[in-house]
Amino acid sequence: MLEKLKQQVYEANMQLSQLGLVNFTWGNVSGIDREQGLFVIKPSGVPYEQLKPTDLVVVDLDGNVVEGKLRPSSDTPTHAVLYRKLPQIGGITHTHSPWAVSYAAAGSSIPIFNTTHADTFYGEIPVTRNLTTEEIQNDYEENTGKVIIETLKKLHLSPFTMKGILVNRHGPFTWGKNARESVYNAKVLEVVAEMDYHTMMLNPTVNSMSTNLLNKHYLRKHGEDAYYGQKIKLR
Repeated sequence: MLEKLKQQVYEANMQLSQLGLVNFTWGNVSGIDREQGLFVIKPSGVPYEQLKPTDLVVVDLDGNVVEGKLRPSSDTPTHAVLYRKLPQIGGITHTHSPWAVSYAAAGSSIPIFNTTHADTFYGEIPVTRNLTTEEIQNDYEENTGKVIIETLKKLHLSPFTMKGILVNRHGPFTWGKNARESVYNAKVLEVVAEMDYHTMMLNPTVNSMSTNLLNKHYLRKHGEDAYYGQKIKLR
């Protein structure tokens, strides 16, 4: 079942390694079929070089396995929470990419210093609070999803304009209209995290970019009157 979606999610998972976003098995991508209320996710602990589309696991929005011989990713409950609470999204990526994890481990959001950042993320990329001892010991992965939603609500952020977040002491989760786009956003997040680190090393007193410049770059690509890119698909 969901063979087309499995292929899409498989290809997105394979991109993680190609883009240098994962080491070993440290990451996962999922994609959802909203009509059926099912999503496809990478199996837990399977090396990318061994992964096949048929290995992917189909689960429902409660995280129950619907199809698949392998155990789904240990982060499946986190993905399930995000799909339930963010009906606008169609794909999710989680990695342990080093620059993003560095900010997450420091409990620091990723400031917005440059237009590369503004082209994809509308503002500072936030970091969640730390999970409590009880949240860690009971339903840890589900509570990871809940603290992401809590942070977005607290900061009044839309998943359309803020396409990712850092989980404190853990790492980045990104999303998009499909699995492939969620991987794209994961790579952009990693790149701007590295850029920000170097920027602060060169200028420790650097300020965030102006709202005018943020609006110009984000809206020219994503606004109603966007003019970045082509109106027709190229072969």
